[in-house]
Amino acid sequence: MTNLSGKRVAILVTDGFEEIELTSPREALDKAGAATVLVSPKDGVVQGFKHHDKADKLSVDLPLTQANASDFDALVLPGGVINGDALRIEKRAQQFVQDMDRAGKPIAVICHGGWLLISSGLVKGRRITAWPTLQDDMRNAGADWQDREVVRDRNLVSSRKPDDLPAFNKEMLQALTEVKPANARRAENREELGVRQ
Repeated sequence: MTNLSGKRVAILVTDGFEEIELTSPREALDKAGAATVLVSPKDGVVQGFKHHDKADKLSVDLPLTQANASDFDALVLPGGVINGDALRIEKRAQQFVQDMDRAGKPIAVICHGGWLLISSGLVKGRRITAWPTLQDDMRNAGADWQDREVVRDRNLVSSRKPDDLPAFNKEMLQALTEVKPANARRAENREELGVRQ
């Protein structure tokens, strides 16, 4: 079993995220010993969806304005049409994913979460998958879009939809075992980050 004890993973969402695309990767990370932090441009709670219907609300651990890429070992970008469309225009969200990518840290993205990567200028020349309706967006942004359950390109792990979650979670955990957290904060500073244990 993968041991990710000591790893910290940001999960970036706003209202309208696809609930299972957050809860399933988070559960996999928790079981592997990682600490997950729900980051959002919204304060308080964010509204999940199951396709078109409202699902659970989840508490935000850390406002996006306080999130720093150097405090995390990896990033998860769940999907959901509303979530993906809202996050892609958030300049702070764009900067956060750019900082994570620049540091070579794993970014695990599924479904409509890929819109944020497009708007952040991070898909050109990369192999990636996403919800099939995003393939034109991906290709127009210079990506090599592939219709596969999971695609790994260096630090980028991507999947298409909830049915792909088993493969997505496995590849995400594998990517995290390869992280070299040289830029991460020391362990004694982690408690102040609102890290979910």
